[in-house]
Amino acid sequence: MERIFLILISTFIFSCGGTKQKTDYSDDALVFHDLFNTGMNHDVACYRIPAIVTAPNGDLIAAIDERVPDCGDLRTNRNANIIVRRSANNGKTWSAIETVVDLPEGQSASDPSMIVDSETDAIFMFYNFMNLDTEKDIYYLHVVKSIDNGKTWSEPEDITAQITKPEWHKDFKFITSGRGIQTRSGKLLHTMANLNSGLHLFGSEDHGKTWFFMDTPIQPADESKVIELADGTLMINARVNGAGMRYVHRSNDDGKTWTTNPAPELKDPSCNASILRYTSTADGHDKNRLLFSNANSEKDRVNLTVRVSYDEGKTWTEGKTVYAGPSAYSDLTILENGDIGVFFEKDDYTKNSFVSFSLDWLTDGKDVYKKSGKK
Repeated sequence: MERIFLILISTFIFSCGGTKQKTDYSDDALVFHDLFNTGMNHDVACYRIPAIVTAPNGDLIAAIDERVPDCGDLRTNRNANIIVRRSANNGKTWSAIETVVDLPEGQSASDPSMIVDSETDAIFMFYNFMNLDTEKDIYYLHVVKSIDNGKTWSEPEDITAQITKPEWHKDFKFITSGRGIQTRSGKLLHTMANLNSGLHLFGSEDHGKTWFFMDTPIQPADESKVIELADGTLMINARVNGAGMRYVHRSNDDGKTWTTNPAPELKDPSCNASILRYTSTADGHDKNRLLFSNANSEKDRVNLTVRVSYDEGKTWTEGKTVYAGPSAYSDLTILENGDIGVFFEKDDYTKNSFVSFSLDWLTDGKDVYKKSGKK
């Protein structure tokens, strides 16, 4: 009887926290949610180009191309649409598929990207459009808007004339998939690539009523992401095809001029990546932190890795592998609970998976997220 009593007491102490369990920092601790997979709908050939944001109410919105007849991109696909799934519990469960842009055969939409306007609570979703029946190889740039945390979306608006030049009409141009940003001044900023004349910034100073174009080409750069640093510097982290690494462009004059440097520490196989601010001392956090995710390899789209920078992108941690296998485009978001979410192409484009983890897990216990006192 005494032995049974001691076992019961030990069990009670353990369940109440008397014995602290060791945190599992291995990739076995991760739970992958496959949101869009080849085979989930036999009428759809594949799903590509993931984008994710956290809505003002904390919901997650994961957007992607629904490529119906085949996996080809905008130039060849006669039926590609933009669809989403949403989560109201930090990615534990997800809604059924919802269609944002549904076009008739012969017209296609591709490469979703989003910006959340924290001042108006609006979400802008951008995509590239082509009518293969009437204007094959002519790219148009569209935006839709949600004012109810991604539950419904406006009719598409064609902003091509606002953010490109007339002489670019036949050029290979596109808005970068993933996300843009809102600066501390409230300005919305995003990147648009013209493979003939370089990367350009565009944005809005009136919360999306109108859009402006910055006629300063940035090279070398393909699909790229812009971020604002703590001192107001704009930094672009760029894909450069064939380089085996990322390139970084910085501007101290609001995008009028840029300095360019290779970033050999950020190996890259010519693939879209993601960069995101995690915390800022200006918001009451203990440190400035940036996050970066990409396929960490010079040649192959494998080894999805997430890194942290504590010095505004001057240096990066070695990073941690989130998925060692085939992994391509990725997009980062910060969950309402402070965890880090990644939505990425997995296993040779057959799966598009969401996974989340804490800063503690990412840094093997060396850094822990502390919630800011500010709202």
